[in-house]
Amino acid sequence: MIMKKKNLILAATAAAMIAAMTGCSGGAEETTAAETTAAETTAAETEAEETEADETTAAEETEAAGEETEAAGEAGAENGTLEAVANMSADGELAQIIEAGKIVLGTSPDFAPWEFQDVSSGTTEYVGSDIELAKYIAQRLGVELEIKPMEFGAILQALASDTIDMGISGFAYTEERAEAAGLSDPYNQNSAAGQGILVLKDQTADYNTAETFAGKKIAAQNASLQMQLVQAQLPADVEIQPVTTVSEGVLMLINGRVDAVAVSGDNGISLSESYPEVAMAEFKFDYENDGNVVAVKKSEEELLGAINEIMADVNSEGLYEQWKADAVELAQSLGIETD
Repeated sequence: MIMKKKNLILAATAAAMIAAMTGCSGGAEETTAAETTAAETTAAETEAEETEADETTAAEETEAAGEETEAAGEAGAENGTLEAVANMSADGELAQIIEAGKIVLGTSPDFAPWEFQDVSSGTTEYVGSDIELAKYIAQRLGVELEIKPMEFGAILQALASDTIDMGISGFAYTEERAEAAGLSDPYNQNSAAGQGILVLKDQTADYNTAETFAGKKIAAQNASLQMQLVQAQLPADVEIQPVTTVSEGVLMLINGRVDAVAVSGDNGISLSESYPEVAMAEFKFDYENDGNVVAVKKSEEELLGAINEIMADVNSEGLYEQWKADAVELAQSLGIETD
């Protein structure tokens, strides 16, 4: 009886152990399965996040590329029609200007209405018909305009030293300038006033030939066409008084420090309106009016070609004449004398 009870106890214990072992085994398998499912879920979520991030980055890159393309298109919209730009070399100055996004202008801003200063706003702004021409050239090239003011006689030197890209300052064509720089096709060609000399108003008839200036003291802007004409066409004993600005020469004439001032016909007419004491002499230099030119460095044929393309439109559309009329009106409103 005792033996039978022991056997029953052993059987029950064994059954309990088997049941316990079975229960533990089932729990482990369930835990492992749960962990596997969780890991797979995490991996899927990570992959989804990475995919979303990649898609976002790709979208951002596409948008950025689109903006760059649009910006490039806007920058090139104006210059894209220029043959000189389409055919430019990769390492030339024209390409460098477009890549840099700016063109540097050298000008002498003391020559209203061509180029002068407007300080009415409290800051110095360079204005005038030549400045508008420079802005138009920059616009057509798809770049910004940077203005460097300097003395008139220093502009060609600044071109040679690569300090500036172009010079616009009422330049007339001369052989000497053509040897030192590349000169554009002319603009501002509508004037028939030629080149002449300002004298006191009551002496205009006294100066009717070149010989009547013999022994006289004549003011002329340094490095100007007028200075060259005085040297070439007036008697050798004429004394030339270099001046920085034409207006300076006019004041010297009124004050008796010089006998005359060499000027362009347009300038002389305008100055005689501002200074009633002076007028144009009957004598005129022998000079065919060819308008004005833009100067670039001597070797920069591609840049010169682009400017000439632009100049053709300026001339055919009469743009410069409008800019000049606006500049005269602005100068008068500011009380600035026009040369």
